[in-house]
Amino acid sequence: MPENINLNQINKPQNLLDNLDSRKEIYAKLAALAIEPEIHPKTGRPLKPQWLKVGLTGGEVLFNIKKDLREKKLYTVCEEAKCPNISGCWNTGTATFMILGDVCTRGCRFCHIKTGNPGGLLDKEEPYKVAESIRMMNLNYAVITMVDRDDIPDGGAAHIAETIIAIHKENPRTKVEILAGDFRGQIESIDQVVHAGRGLDVFAHNVETVRRLSPRVRDARAKYDQSLKVLENALKIGPKGMYTKSAIMLGLGEEFAEVEETLCDLRQVGTEIITIGQYLQPTTKHLTVKRFVHPEEFDYWKTRAKELGFKAVAAGPLVRSSYKASELFPV
Repeated sequence: MPENINLNQINKPQNLLDNLDSRKEIYAKLAALAIEPEIHPKTGRPLKPQWLKVGLTGGEVLFNIKKDLREKKLYTVCEEAKCPNISGCWNTGTATFMILGDVCTRGCRFCHIKTGNPGGLLDKEEPYKVAESIRMMNLNYAVITMVDRDDIPDGGAAHIAETIIAIHKENPRTKVEILAGDFRGQIESIDQVVHAGRGLDVFAHNVETVRRLSPRVRDARAKYDQSLKVLENALKIGPKGMYTKSAIMLGLGEEFAEVEETLCDLRQVGTEIITIGQYLQPTTKHLTVKRFVHPEEFDYWKTRAKELGFKAVAAGPLVRSSYKASELFPV
């Protein structure tokens, strides 16, 4: 991000109503590519198309890291979420850690993380455990994600800041990306996070879906416009050179024009890194998949996002928020 950026100077993307006929033609072609889910008669789960079926990943690097982590009783989101990209990311020196516990105070309808009230409990040793894990894995890029902690006045900002400081102290050359909650929009919390240690490299916060679907997909406290404001404020008050990043899922019932609108909204608040992936239903209690998005559609959205001014884009069926995060960092 250029120094002293003025968000008002970002060129507004082309009006979505311009060239409506050509847009309709493009959307019709994209719609023809999608596959409606077929439900397995026994499990009640949707049958995945071939492009979502992945084999086991492994390798010596992966095995050795897992062995060392288990010996120190450390865990990564990559393992807990059974991410299909784990080998590719770890081999590029990137991993994701979830802090602030494993109980979220919110109940988004797409997410498999436990919901409840942690009662303000925090692991005071966690920042140092994470820093040690990053050092042991020899990571050049670390992503720290979090559960929402509405039970804590600052949303967990002080704990996140302590974690960043510990990482920077133990791993001075490691870039740090925080995939943050919205902190209920509190600027003080955002400021504490982005300026921790030597300052963040990437502040990420996911809008997750399009505006119309946000109330159904996300917890009622996670509002679409609030998420945009969090990204805008983080960029305005963050250190020089810090980028902001977001992610959206497809397959929840969004319309093509709504996806474009969301990309435009993110650019208007200065977001320069975006990931776009396929929503997959964690359990039968979660939101159903409305369509399986064809890889060619993801190629289209990658191209479109680049046209709208995003500096780095990852789009694909298996792409997740932290997908090869180090490779997405603009250089």
